[in-house]
Amino acid sequence: MSNFSNLGLEEWVVDGLAQLGITEPTEIQEKTIPEALAGRDVIGQAPTGSGKTVAFGAPMASLLERARQPKSPTGLVLVPTRELALQVAKALTSYAKGKLRVLAVYGGTPYGPQFRRLAEGVDTVVATPGRLIDLLDRRQVLLDKVAIVTVDEIDRMSDMGFAPALEEILSSLPERVQTLFFSATLDSSIRRMTQRYQQDPVTVEVVVESRPVEHRFLRVGRYEKAQETSKLIAGNGRTIVFCNTREQVERLDRELVDQGIVSVQVHGGRSQQQRERAIRRFTGDKADALIATDVAARGIHVDAVELVVHFDIPNSYTDYLHRSGRTGRAGRSGLVVALVGDSDRGRASRIERMLNGERGPSEQRFRSGPRGRYAGRDRMGSR
Repeated sequence: MSNFSNLGLEEWVVDGLAQLGITEPTEIQEKTIPEALAGRDVIGQAPTGSGKTVAFGAPMASLLERARQPKSPTGLVLVPTRELALQVAKALTSYAKGKLRVLAVYGGTPYGPQFRRLAEGVDTVVATPGRLIDLLDRRQVLLDKVAIVTVDEIDRMSDMGFAPALEEILSSLPERVQTLFFSATLDSSIRRMTQRYQQDPVTVEVVVESRPVEHRFLRVGRYEKAQETSKLIAGNGRTIVFCNTREQVERLDRELVDQGIVSVQVHGGRSQQQRERAIRRFTGDKADALIATDVAARGIHVDAVELVVHFDIPNSYTDYLHRSGRTGRAGRSGLVVALVGDSDRGRASRIERMLNGERGPSEQRFRSGPRGRYAGRDRMGSR
């Protein structure tokens, strides 16, 4: 059985992982860490929850040197959301056991504290693209000493419109910098980017043969969605509910409170402090449900999420996958339910067909499945 020591990591990184309870590498970690330690450029494609943060974070912690100049980090990690920036920075700090100074930079917060930390000197910056470009424009951070750059969730970067900013940042790096690109999916535009900014990369693709997540599409009336959501939460445990707008998040939160469900909100209109407090309540089992816009579809890593509800049908199949990836992480089972109103049927049908094509045909009609915890009414298919 493989372990992190024989992958070539520094022992203090192995110890840092062990203190977090991470002792056996996942497939993506086992296949990418030795390549990264050897100095290769890497393209890592693996499902959400497969351990990509350790796959790039552990070798970065092993390889990176301390920054010798203020404002000039030796490591850079680019992520799509502030939540993911904070979580990756925390993880890197843990892996490195204090040997690396790590700073998360993201929008929606004052510049002053970030300016001061950068001026004092940091070794690795974990950044969202927009804030990093602001810092570059203000000459508060320099990229000329970066030796390793990781782009995490590059597919989500593209979906969120960050591709131009991402290319601007990558073009500002030294001519020879080690690049680690990680994603759940890789389309043609992303592959063009890897061809432009990577040199002879090794590609590692991890495919999960059997998916422990059950997908259901439930037809409901326009005014029945809140009631059905309440039933689902009550019957399935820790739940994340996705809405398309912050107004809908706030409205649903009020409706669930009226039905005795304790919920918290995460959306772009909330301050970072409010969002972090909501996530702490949810992860601490002080709330039954987290209601969120797509800002939470990536970057929030919560263990043992039993159910994901698409209160609103997302605008694309990729968004559906990203949202659904909050459950069934690291091989755990999970349930995904999409609530389909009359106006949603076109999008829902397209998503269901794509999901069916990806997973193979299923003859099971929508009904109370092996979990036996919820039986819907007026059903569409079950995939």
